[in-house]
Amino acid sequence: MKIIIVGGGVTGTELARRLIRKKHDVVLIERDEDTARHAANRLDCMVVQAAGNDTQILLDAGIKKADAMIAVTDSDELNMIICGITDSLAPNVIKIARVRNEDYVKALNFSEERTLGINALVYPDEEAALAVIQAIEHGAVSDILSFENSNYELTRFNVCEKSTLDGLAVFDIRKYVDIPFIVVSVEQNGKNKIPSGDTILTAGTRVSILTRPEHIKKFYELSGFETQEFKKIALVGMGRIGKSIAEYLLRNSKGKSFLSKFLPINLNQKWKISIIEINDKKAKEVAAEFPEASIYKADVTDESFVDEIGLDSFDLVICTTPNYEFNMIACAYLKTLGVYKTISLVQSSVLENVAYKIGIDVAVSFKDVVVDSIMTHLVSENVTGVHTMGDGKLEIIELQVSEKSPILGKKLKDISQHGIYLVLLITDKNGEKIPGGDTELEAENKIVFIVKSSRSDEIIKMFGGN
Repeated sequence: MKIIIVGGGVTGTELARRLIRKKHDVVLIERDEDTARHAANRLDCMVVQAAGNDTQILLDAGIKKADAMIAVTDSDELNMIICGITDSLAPNVIKIARVRNEDYVKALNFSEERTLGINALVYPDEEAALAVIQAIEHGAVSDILSFENSNYELTRFNVCEKSTLDGLAVFDIRKYVDIPFIVVSVEQNGKNKIPSGDTILTAGTRVSILTRPEHIKKFYELSGFETQEFKKIALVGMGRIGKSIAEYLLRNSKGKSFLSKFLPINLNQKWKISIIEINDKKAKEVAAEFPEASIYKADVTDESFVDEIGLDSFDLVICTTPNYEFNMIACAYLKTLGVYKTISLVQSSVLENVAYKIGIDVAVSFKDVVVDSIMTHLVSENVTGVHTMGDGKLEIIELQVSEKSPILGKKLKDISQHGIYLVLLITDKNGEKIPGGDTELEAENKIVFIVKSSRSDEIIKMFGGN
C-alpha cells in the first residue's frame, strides 16, 4: 500500500515505523522543520517538510495514487480539513483523522455517510481511558484486552516468585484449572514470544492468558497475586483522559458519561474518589464539574501533601497527566510509600516494560493505543481489530474468515506454523470457543489470533483470502 501520513510527532513517527516494517510505501509530511528532521533521521521513507493542508504538497506526495491518508497533527481541526482536501483530490483514498475533542466525535456521524470525506475517526483519549477502566474492573493487577462481541478477555501479568506458576510448564497449568483458557504469549529476558506447551514459566515472566472474565482471578491466585476491594481511589491529572475516567467512575450508574456507550455499567459506586490536579485553573474547573469528589490542587510527589491526605493509604492511584515520565515516577514513588495499586499512562510499549520493572502495577501505552486503532482501519476489510503486544513484535488480530480463503475446511493442526501464529478464539454458528487442533475453519467464522508482526500481513491474507 502507498500511505501518506500528515503529522510527524510521536504517533505519526511510530505509525510510519510500523508500516515501513510491513514493507508499505510511506510518505510523511510534517510542517515543523526540527520535527521533520528528527523523523527523517529515524525513518526509511520520504519525509516532506511542509504543511499537510497544502493541495500542491499532497499532489506532489502522490495523493492520487495513494491507498490511504492519515492525519495525526496536533490540531483536530487541521486533521479534518486535510481529510476534506484529500477527498476533493482523491475521493477513493481511505481518510483517517485523529480527533481528541469529544464534541467533534459526537457531531461527526459515520453511520450513514462520510462526513468531511473522513472514513474513520480515531479518538485516542477515550480509548486510553477505556483501557484504564478495564484494568480497574479487574483489580489493577494487570492490563486487560477485550475483543469485539466476545465473552473472553486477555490478561497480562507477571509470575511471582514461589507461586504455583513459578517453574511450571505451560501444558501443566491444566493440572490446576479446569476452565477454558489458552496461554497467548510469554515475555522472558526482554523477548516476547508465542509459547509451546513445554515453555517453562519462571518468576518475573510476563504471561498473557485468554479466558473468561470470571476466571481471571483464578490465574492471579496461581501467579501469586492477591486482590482486594478498592475503597479509596486517587486520580492524578485532569486532562481529557483523566476527566473521562473521573466521569465514568463517578457517573456511570446514571449512564451520563460518554464512556458508558462503550463499556457496561458495572463498576462499584461506593468508592471514595479524590482528584489531584497541580494546575490552579484546572483544579477549580474540576471542582465545579465533579462536586461529588474531593478535589486537591497539589503536587502528588510533595511529601507534606501525601501526609496531609494520607495518600500512602489509598488503594489505587491513577496517573494520567500528559507528562508520561512524571506518571511513572509518581506511581513508583507512591508504591514505595505503601499505595496498594498504581496505574500509569506511559508513552510507548518500551516505557511500559520499564514501568513494570520499577513496580508499577498497570501501564497503559498511549502511543500503541492510538496506532493500533489506526492500523485496524488499514490492514484489510476482513480485520476488525489490531492489538500490539509487548515490544511490538507480536500482534493480536480480530478477523472474519473469507469465503475465498485457501484454508477453508482444513484443520488447524494441518495449517499451523509453530511460533509464527496461533488461533486463540473462533466464533461459528455454535458460538464462541477456544479451538483445538482438529477444529476446521469455515467461511464467515470470526477468529482471533496472535501472530509475529513481521508475518501478520501474510497470515491475514491467508485467512482473509485477499
